[in-house]
Amino acid sequence: MAHIDAGKTTTTERILFYTGKVHRMGEVDDGAATMDWMQQEKERGITITSAAITCYWKQYRINIIDTPGHVDFTAEVERSLRVLDGAVAIFCAVGGVEPQSETVWRQADKYHVPRIAFINKMDRIGADFDAAVQSMHDRLAAHPVLIQFPILQKDDFIGIVDLVKMQAIYYDDQSLGAKWEVREIPESLRAKAGLLRHDLIEAISDHDDHVMEKYLSNEPVSEVEILRGLRKGTLKAAIVPTLCGAAVKNRGVQPLLDAVIDFLPSPLDKPDVEGYNPYTEKRERRKPDENEPFTALAFKIMSDPYVGKLTYFRVYSGKIDIGNSALNSTTEKKERLNKILLMSANKREEIHRVSTGDIAAAVGLRNTRTGDTLCDPKHPLMLEKMHFPIPVISIAIEPRSKTDQDRMTQSLNALAEEDPTFQFYVDPETGQMIISGMGELHLEILVDRLLRDFKVQANVGKPQVAYRETISEQVVSEVKFAKQTGGKGQFAHVVIAFEPAEPGKIFVFENRIIGGAIPHGFIRPVEQGIKEAMVSGVIAGYPIIDIKATLVDGSFHEVDSSELAFKIAGSMALQDAVRRAKPILMEPMMDLEVITPEDYFGNILSDLATRRAKINNHHQRKDAQIISAQVPLAEMFGYATALRNTSQGRATFTLQFLKYQKVTEEVGKKLLQKMGLAV
Repeated sequence: MAHIDAGKTTTTERILFYTGKVHRMGEVDDGAATMDWMQQEKERGITITSAAITCYWKQYRINIIDTPGHVDFTAEVERSLRVLDGAVAIFCAVGGVEPQSETVWRQADKYHVPRIAFINKMDRIGADFDAAVQSMHDRLAAHPVLIQFPILQKDDFIGIVDLVKMQAIYYDDQSLGAKWEVREIPESLRAKAGLLRHDLIEAISDHDDHVMEKYLSNEPVSEVEILRGLRKGTLKAAIVPTLCGAAVKNRGVQPLLDAVIDFLPSPLDKPDVEGYNPYTEKRERRKPDENEPFTALAFKIMSDPYVGKLTYFRVYSGKIDIGNSALNSTTEKKERLNKILLMSANKREEIHRVSTGDIAAAVGLRNTRTGDTLCDPKHPLMLEKMHFPIPVISIAIEPRSKTDQDRMTQSLNALAEEDPTFQFYVDPETGQMIISGMGELHLEILVDRLLRDFKVQANVGKPQVAYRETISEQVVSEVKFAKQTGGKGQFAHVVIAFEPAEPGKIFVFENRIIGGAIPHGFIRPVEQGIKEAMVSGVIAGYPIIDIKATLVDGSFHEVDSSELAFKIAGSMALQDAVRRAKPILMEPMMDLEVITPEDYFGNILSDLATRRAKINNHHQRKDAQIISAQVPLAEMFGYATALRNTSQGRATFTLQFLKYQKVTEEVGKKLLQKMGLAV
């Protein structure tokens, strides 16, 4: 995981080469990387979709997921961290910690993922190992513990000092880094190595009592004891073993692989997975053991042109054979695993069984979505769901013909299944199809896939801000839906309390029905009805977010009640509540970081002031100024061109979604006037 262009895919390619998985190193710049297999990835030289692959190092099996660095594809990082046990955070030796590095670091904190750090690109002009490590302290509040530092000769990166073994490693360029020479640490670096090793032992003594005793009594600490202490501290996510290298020059990759084995957890090091039984609603645990009931989490859906829908899943406990059925505890439907594939990027190998710790893909799971739990039908369990950021930018898209209309709807459904941050809906006012994503690049890729991969002919509009609506007060809505049309009628009665939810939660549903006032089978349709009604708000028809619904009471009819009736009642309750709960308009706020030479600093600040930006802080890094600000997305269209003109092409910026915020009265009035709506 890393910021865009820190070298994740290049490092992964080197790992695959040294572990014997591939026999030729693919280069990102040539469009030949194994992990960047999509046509759009090859053309742009960036990773768009996370690719899973398995390799072996020193008799250990390693499941790797290479994730995208661009903020628009942050959901790929989110779901990968949810199912993996450890992470390698890669930092550029020139840029240090960059904005997206902070985002993925926070995501790893959220899932308590232990990690090691690899300071890459030590061969580049301006590389500064110490500054990169310091930026981990300053910007991530991390505790990097150096286990290596670089050997430089006239600013050229020629080798590495290993602080655990206290030796120097020099790489042989002729063998593409497969061979290296171990020598004594150069005289000029011995004092520095001694100090850093002392710091290393001090850091691990907090996590290992035996090392602490030796440290306090000034006794030498062995290599085995250091490795054990580092592992203990890393597994607690209290320290971050930090290495260095230059993946593109094939330097430092094998020690990184050793560090993965030495410090990152195996499935056995992780705590038991916990969930709740959807029928008894009691919490249950599963040990990472093949003899436990089967439990897995579906974390990714892919549309494959050859086999159809592929569902990637991680097995947390138990095992399952091909042809057997698993219960999807989220939808309460059984799914048969007709085919199980071990994936290597876009290549596949059929296997007959998966067991604890495995990552595989299943073919033909019709009712499984990202975040669903698959489990043993006799031992149902629902794992914690994944939460994804909501789309902030939209465009209108219309098919060119009736044939394209049908194909487009199917294709959009397939893309929405694959990508939880992609949504589409029909605008009730204009009848246009609106697609929404995380940024301009995200939408560009989605449209490209629609036109090229799914062969849909369509006209595409200009990007628009994805405004949202929410409520600002708590209300209780009581709805009785009764319809008699001769014969069997429809009846549903619900009492639902609606209130603003915690920002970013989108929708929270709670069932507080006691004593069977509404049967269990009708609860989920109420939730679905509310969800479906959230597509359109009452102010300007924008989707509704950040709302909590608590089903508190209701009644049913033995004959006339049905799932459909309760779904309609849920939908009507939301519409009634939103009208009465003082609805407000929300706009997406973005986190902006601009890096500019000093000369253009003033002009850039002036320009940001015209864009309703709130400057958080600015500080100097070497010869550049770094500006950090919050700015509405609505003001940022065309910013790349404006910044290029202001700074003669020398300033760069990164923009990522921060939160939805209530629009000011003035902006709200302008927006509604623009849409031709009464203010």
